[in-house]
Parts: sequence; structure tokens; C-alpha cells
Amino acid sequence: MSTIPNGWLAFELGVLRRLKFKSISLPFTGEPDLGVYLKRWGACVATNDLAQWAATKAAAFVENNTEQLSEEDVSLTLEDAYVPRHKLGNPGLRKWFNETDAWWFDNVRQSIEKLESPTIRALALTCGMMVGDYVLSFDEGTREFRQPLSQVFRRVWQTQVPPINNSQRNTSDNREARDFIAEQHPKLLYLRLPRPRGMHEQRRNVFSAWREEWLRGEDGFWDEFEKTGSGRLGTSIVTKQQYLRFVEDLLRVALHIPTWAIAHVENGFIPTSDLVETINRVRKVETVYSKDFSELTGLRAAIITA
Repeated sequence: MSTIPNGWLAFELGVLRRLKFKSISLPFTGEPDLGVYLKRWGACVATNDLAQWAATKAAAFVENNTEQLSEEDVSLTLEDAYVPRHKLGNPGLRKWFNETDAWWFDNVRQSIEKLESPTIRALALTCGMMVGDYVLSFDEGTREFRQPLSQVFRRVWQTQVPPINNSQRNTSDNREARDFIAEQHPKLLYLRLPRPRGMHEQRRNVFSAWREEWLRGEDGFWDEFEKTGSGRLGTSIVTKQQYLRFVEDLLRVALHIPTWAIAHVENGFIPTSDLVETINRVRKVETVYSKDFSELTGLRAAIITA
């Protein structure tokens, strides 16, 4: 879910505390904060997101129980970060950054591939994403307050908390949601419904778009990326009927999972009442929890259990 109200995580945790589960699957994970909290509760957490940036963050903070970046890893990552080569490996970085910054991100991305394990690489990539978000938070009027990017990377690394080891085999997948759910056998499915514009919105959102293009090393994948989810929940959707049909199709794939909690941000496109009616066609709705964020955002949130 690309945009959610402030306070949403607290609302989610408040509802999930009422449910009994020792294992949970998150087919549309987004930022990994919820998965990290669930690890603290001792739950076995399976995350998934078709976006590589989200799957990478989940690998770093949810799947990872013990590994941390070392000084040696950081030094290798930042070695010759500002030294230009013959040409940029990922010319698309110039859309987001000036030439010097683009070289830094290009070099760091290639250096990270030399790190020893997938988890260590995920941790380093996550630090790199945080540096990029830092850079993009400045404009021409505030640019003078920026710090050197290698220094920012080190500060991000130094502030990372040690991974939570909940003694569970937590996982991070990068798959289409239906395929992921079909192979999952948790006690609870937590389905954060994606926004109707789906991947198209990710492409237009500066922060999700630059991260995805940096991780993939190019920007020519977007059309194929959207085709991957074509005809399924998460793709760009025009009508309410189409969206609800995709929700129903996904839930039918999840019938083997004992309990569902379905999270929805009501923004005028899909009323919660229509969603409840759709869920009831597949499994009886038990409870609807709602939260009004309209004072700050104009949005209402609901979590429906079934």
C-alpha cells in the first residue's frame, strides 16, 4: 500500500492483538514495519511483495534473524563510490539525481554485489535506499544542508538496530500475490489491499520508482512489470466491479488459510460495505474494525476479519 494514514500501524497492531495466531502471511508487504513488530510477538512471518525494493527491505529486517553489516562490508560498499567510470551502468539514475550523486549510487550498487551473502546484500541495499530517500527529501532551497552521501550511508548503518531473532524461519518472497498465497499455510492471512492504481501508482511515486530502478539496474522494465500482475489484484484497475472481482478471486485461492484479516483504506473508490459483501461471498465476515483518519487525511480505515 503506497500511501497510508499516520497511525495506521498502531491501528493494525491493535486489531491483530485480538486475534490468535502463531504464523502469518503478508502478500502485499510494502514497508516492513508490521513484520518487524510481529517478529517481536514471536510469530513466524512470511512476507511477499512484487516490488523488489519491498522484498529487499523485508529480507533485511524480517527474514534476517542474526546477520549484521560489518565495518568491512561498509568499507567495501563505499570504496571508490565517487569515482566515475567510462559510463553509468544505470543511466536512468540521472532522472533522479545529479551527475555526481548518480555515480555514487551506480558505484555503490555494483559494489554491493560483491558482498558475501544475500542477507548482507539486502542490508546494504536497504541502507542505500535510505540514502536515496534522504537525497530526494531536499530541494534547491535546502540542498546546502546535505551531507556527503558516504557519510550518510555510514550514519544510517550505525543507527540500524540489531535484527530481532524470534527463533522462527521467517521468509521474504518477491512473487505475484496469488502464487505466494497458494503455497502458504499460516494460521492468519493479513491482506493489505493494494490501491486501485497498483503498479502504475508505484511507477509515478518518486520514492518507490527510484528504489525499484536502482535495485533492478535499469528503468526499462515497467511495462513488463505491470504485465506480470495483469488480471490480478495489484494491477491498475479502472472499475469498482473489476477490483472487487479480483479481491474475490484472491480470497478463493486463500480458502485453505483458517483466518483472514483484510485491511482497507476507504478513499471513495471502494466502500467498506461493498468489500464486506464481497468477502461474505467467500467466507462469513466475523468483525469489522474501523478507524477514522479523516481529520488529517480525509480517509477512513477498516480491518475485516473472516
